[in-house]
Order: sequence, then C-alpha cells, then structure tokens
Amino acid sequence: MKLARGSSAEALLKQANSPLRAALFFGQDAGLVRERAAALVVAVAGSKNDPFRVVEFPVSALKDDPARLNDEAAALSLIGGRRAIWLRDASDSGLTAILKGFLETLPGEAVIAIEAGDLAAKSSLRSLCESHAATVAVPCYHDSGADLGQVIGDTLRKAGLTPEPDALAYLTQHLGGDRMVSRSELEKLTLYLHGKSRVTLADAQGSVGDSAAQSLDDVLQAALDGRTEALDLAFRRAMMDGESPVGILRMLIRQMQRLHLIAAQVAGGKSPDSALASLRPPAFKRDAERLSRQARFWPLPRVTAALGRLMEAEAQCKSSALPDEVMCARALLEVSENARRQKR
Repeated sequence: MKLARGSSAEALLKQANSPLRAALFFGQDAGLVRERAAALVVAVAGSKNDPFRVVEFPVSALKDDPARLNDEAAALSLIGGRRAIWLRDASDSGLTAILKGFLETLPGEAVIAIEAGDLAAKSSLRSLCESHAATVAVPCYHDSGADLGQVIGDTLRKAGLTPEPDALAYLTQHLGGDRMVSRSELEKLTLYLHGKSRVTLADAQGSVGDSAAQSLDDVLQAALDGRTEALDLAFRRAMMDGESPVGILRMLIRQMQRLHLIAAQVAGGKSPDSALASLRPPAFKRDAERLSRQARFWPLPRVTAALGRLMEAEAQCKSSALPDEVMCARALLEVSENARRQKR
C-alpha cells in the first residue's frame, strides 16, 4: 500500500489489527532511508540493537539461501516479543521474488524493514510493496522547504537553541542533501554552541560552513549571475573539493526554485521586493541582495525553462553512460549563458 501524506510506517504498525508485515524504504536520500527503517525496527523490537529481536543483513545474503527470509520471520525471540528483520541494499532482482513468496505464506509475526536505493515507478519491488495489503512503500526524498526546516527546528529545539532568521536561512540552504549528513552537521553545531541559547548567522557559518560549501556557493552564484569565466574556475574548484555533479545540480535547482517563486509572484502583479519578502524561510541579508539582483534577469519563462533543463541534467547524470561531470558542466554553462544574454 501507499502511505497517506504525513503518516509513517511505525504509526501504521501501531494501529489496532495492523496488517503490516514489511515496509520498503526507497529514494535518493540514503540517510533518510536508513533513519526511517531504523524507526520501524525500534517500533517493532523496542531497540535497533537487540540481538534477540533484531536481525540485520544485506539482501545479497539471500542469494544462496532464499528460504532464510521465511525462516527468520518464523523464528521466535528467546526473550519474547516481536522480531524485526532489517534488510539492506535491496533491488528488484535480489528481493522481489523472495518477498512475494514470503507474502504468500506470511510465516511468524516478524516485521521486515527493507532499505533500497532510488527505485523507478516501474520497479517490480516497489510495485509489489505498493499493491499488497501487508506491505507499504515509503519514498525518501531529499529534505527541502518545510521538511528541512522542521528537521533543523526540532534538532535545535531539543538542544535548547533558537536560530535567528538569518541563521535558519543559511542552514536551510546548506543542508538537506542527506538526512544523516544534515543531522551530523546539526549535532556538530549544538556541540559548538553548548551553553548558549541562540544560533546566529556567524555561528551557523562557523560550524556548518567550510571551504567546500564556499566553492559550491561560488558555482551557484556564477551560474545565476551569468559570469561564465568565473563559473569555469568555481566548478573546477568544487570538483577538487569533492562535490558531486548531482549535488551541485540539486543545490542550483533549489536556488532556481526560489527565483521561480519570485518570478511567478512578479508575473502576478507583486513588486519584486514584496515577492522576495514572502519567501519562507526568509532569505538572510546577503542572499536577499543576490536574489533581488538575479530576479531582474530571470523572468518567469526563462527561469521555468532553466529549471526544466537542470532537472533533465540531474536525471541524465543518474541514467546516462556519459560522465556526470561533463553533463553537469554543460547544464551549468547553459544556465550561465542564458543569464548573461538576458543581462545585455
């Protein structure tokens, strides 16, 4: 089955007479996949580290012993209680047929938490989990917007910290690529601010910001400003700092989406300043100045076309045999040239 928006696999498990026996967690955000699978395991077994009630292994272990899944599901805990089976690295070819056999008999009472990568809509494993009454498929996409803001806010609130608007805007722009990485960076920030109650922009930049983040920001701004020569240098530096082409494209898409929101409101009759002020989370001062400048040469038709090109480039990086770096650089150059022509 498919989850309703805002619900979770563990909440479904806790419902009276819940039929849930397996949950597939899949998507681009490996950290979020892991976090949600762990949450289900804890809901089933009370802990993710209980050796009597939790068994964890890669799906590849079933290749030579496909009956192991049913055997583990039928096994009883020596100390009582429901058991959790935690499967990693799932794929269509490695698990679909085996899981289908499990669902035909549903041995024991164990619940299976399955971790997978980014599965296409036509994936046989995803289709099975979306259609069977005893399973659920949970997409795990990169945090952005309200979801990312909630992760940041909840983490800081638990540590007794309140972010200032500029600090929150900075964190929102520099986190979100991977849930585990985001949490790690936020934990580093809370340790950095031990004993304090507020998070300033300088605090956020001092903890989360680094040379790689700066080189990435240089790439984004050079592309959006139409500074082609500066873009070439910034892109090469970002590659040397270990940034991934897909990561760069996603960050640029996120920034372009903010410009799209501004452009759409301006096209609807709002002034650029009013459109900029309506952004949530609000842009901090330096970024607001950039957005205000860039909005002048990124009108709605142009920014819409650029967004489509960037999303196409991201998809090509995942599926094409061509080098990711080449496809990313080509898309960035097109964006930069687009902005440069508009500025003339």
